[in-house]
Amino acid sequence: MKLMRFGPKGQEKPGLIDVDGNIRDLSSIVDDITGSQLLPEKLAELSKVNIDSLPIVDSNVRIGSCVGSVGKFICIGLNYADHAAEANMPIPEEPVVFTKWSSAVCGPNDNIVKPRNSIKMDWEVELGIVIGKAAKYVDEADAEEHIAGYCLINDVSERHFQLDISGGQWDKGKGSDTFGPIGPWLATREEIEDVHNLGMKLSVNGKTYQNGNTKTMIFKPAFIVSYLSQFVTLEPGDVISTGTPPGVGMGQTPEVFLNVGDKITLSIDSLGQQNQEVVADI
Repeated sequence: MKLMRFGPKGQEKPGLIDVDGNIRDLSSIVDDITGSQLLPEKLAELSKVNIDSLPIVDSNVRIGSCVGSVGKFICIGLNYADHAAEANMPIPEEPVVFTKWSSAVCGPNDNIVKPRNSIKMDWEVELGIVIGKAAKYVDEADAEEHIAGYCLINDVSERHFQLDISGGQWDKGKGSDTFGPIGPWLATREEIEDVHNLGMKLSVNGKTYQNGNTKTMIFKPAFIVSYLSQFVTLEPGDVISTGTPPGVGMGQTPEVFLNVGDKITLSIDSLGQQNQEVVADI
């Protein structure tokens, strides 16, 4: 299934994408696409719904984050060897972990707000993992059964906040409002033939900067879930962003950063596309 949410901000309804690409309204079946609905038994029930009986939604509707009421928003840094090289940082021996605040979550096509003091705003196309079953001290071999599915994420970053005035941590350069577009849909595990071989692309103003593949990830999704579960209980509705391939703005020569009016397009195979415009914080 491809689960999603649509409607005005704060009033999103649950939906899914049918085989023809139409949005179908699920609100007569479930209240929302949140952690409680992502449990394995709940997804099994949803899979039996007669999709053709559900109303088709206007294709011009706003699309919200594919997960509502996101719990923890955890991110993995430097998870592609070639991205670590362009950042002039060593390949990590263990995953680099940071978080985004809940106010970073937004819809896949919502505007991205440039903070007032931002001077090095950057982009990162990333594979997102959505937890569907609580995970604590999980072995890597069992980790996949705790994953509800996958989604597309733009890990928007402000490098001046993250690196120049970081105080030794990355969070303030990663968690600004709108810095975490999620969606357009959550593809459940059976929708993805091989999560370790998904093409990833991102362009700014029509110029392609990132053109990578999940096969070059250092730490794979199952390992990441197992690893994080050693430190914190992962709960249904938690989202994990797993790192980006090379081609970010700070890796260009000379560096390229986002400005008001810039348009970003990003996609991952089987996980759809996002389109954003950078706007000023007023």
